[in-house]
Amino acid sequence: MPRASRYYLPGYTWHITHRCHKREFLLKFDRDKRRWIHWLFEAKKRYGLCVLKYTATSNHVHLLIYESKAGTISKSMQLIAGRVGQEYNIRKRRKGAFWEDRYQATAIESETYLIQCMVYIDLNMVRAGVVNHPEDWEFAGYNEIMNPKERYAIIDHETLRGFFQVKNNRRLQEDYSGFVQREINKEVIKQDPDWSQSIAVGSEDFVVGIQSKLGIKTEKRKVDGKEDHWMLHEPGVSYN
Repeated sequence: MPRASRYYLPGYTWHITHRCHKREFLLKFDRDKRRWIHWLFEAKKRYGLCVLKYTATSNHVHLLIYESKAGTISKSMQLIAGRVGQEYNIRKRRKGAFWEDRYQATAIESETYLIQCMVYIDLNMVRAGVVNHPEDWEFAGYNEIMNPKERYAIIDHETLRGFFQVKNNRRLQEDYSGFVQREINKEVIKQDPDWSQSIAVGSEDFVVGIQSKLGIKTEKRKVDGKEDHWMLHEPGVSYN
């Protein structure tokens, strides 16, 4: 089972990045990405997982999750990763690990930082040159924000509306699609590993606060940044 790179703090939003074993393209088939999404829904149903954003690619996945109750993320990741790997190995008559041992968890400050992280996740396949817009990638949460599902919904629209400080889904959709389009309109859509390598991203006060609450777990970690973008670094981690 996957082990988190650190202990979660309830009441915070976490960006989870989990890669396939040895970065192999074990999720390259659509059926496997759909099974990952299926078990993500099951985690929401069983444990009350609060999902704000998700994307499944051919060799890794992204999740943006609000941890309202301690233990929810850990139990959910065990369920999702365990079942997806088990199903794949049975079908392929394969043995061995499906996922990397540890998944990366990054605490994301609310409001501006959360929105930036959401856009970063949604533009994953755009940066990779696979699609021109996140609406063209089936295995992500963008279309569920734009067109909420009546059944089998994964995205928690109520929590998202609270973070965006809007009262209805229409305003949420207008605001978020605008953020995404502004990023797409840039001449170069850069990859920013801070969202997936760091222990925390946000204002200086937020990042230092996370470091203090995690205590000894972050004593050798470095806090740096500039202006209003600060990070608590995870030593020795390479995203690419």
